[in-house]
Amino acid sequence: MSDKEKKEVTFDTKSEKELTYDDKSGRFFETGDSVECIPEDEYCAVDKDTGEMIRLTVEEKERIFLDALQSYYVSGRQMLNDEEFDLLKEDLAWNGSDVAVLNRQEARFLAATQAYMKGEPMMSDVEFDALKSELREEGSRFAVDTEPKCYVDTGICKVTMQEDKFRNNLLYLPAGAILTVGWLALGFEIIEPLIRLNPLVLLLLGAYPIYQGSLIITNDFLFPNNKIVYGPCPSCEVNQRVYFGNILGVEGFNDVATSKCTNCKVQFQVQKKS
Repeated sequence: MSDKEKKEVTFDTKSEKELTYDDKSGRFFETGDSVECIPEDEYCAVDKDTGEMIRLTVEEKERIFLDALQSYYVSGRQMLNDEEFDLLKEDLAWNGSDVAVLNRQEARFLAATQAYMKGEPMMSDVEFDALKSELREEGSRFAVDTEPKCYVDTGICKVTMQEDKFRNNLLYLPAGAILTVGWLALGFEIIEPLIRLNPLVLLLLGAYPIYQGSLIITNDFLFPNNKIVYGPCPSCEVNQRVYFGNILGVEGFNDVATSKCTNCKVQFQVQKKS
């Protein structure tokens, strides 16, 4: 093997980049170019011994970004100046990293998670759970585990299921359709002899009472406490759907649902609120 082959080993990756090993630094770099870092185009680290610019992986940049956020939001200390922080954020956004696009609450959540993993929790469990619930309600992608995560010590796999808003809204369709037909029939029977109205105008006048009636009938009588969630099976990752609530007086799942995967037949539990 030649000297050049010893210094650099390259692997193709699915991201249309290359995973390159630099023999001098003993590190891998995800890049399609050389390992030399260009500070005008990307965020670079400086080698304290040689003073040379070092190209970082996306994961390393994300770690620096989170450390900078944690330092700023928790202790008030600024690790990076504004120019460096903006360059790092722009670099991450250019590389498609989700970490670069977050609000203050998401930053606190990610920083708290990182601190906990380091064994140095920055908030209590109650505060963390409240923050996570708040982000979930806002639809933040940082507070949900879209892919199953398994823990070696307990053998438990977990994943965050998301609300299926489309199918949830379909539950209101039967009541809405019946009320709409009833409103039109009533309108033509009572109003039509007195004054001729366009059916669209009649529907517009009845939109609000039909909407409110659909909510009351569906939530109180047809499908009380309804909620449909979906997500991958913790075992085989095939998408599953679970319905919480009652159906026409028949009691269903309330806080915890026990379901069986349609693919691998593994039984799993889903918490309505966690």
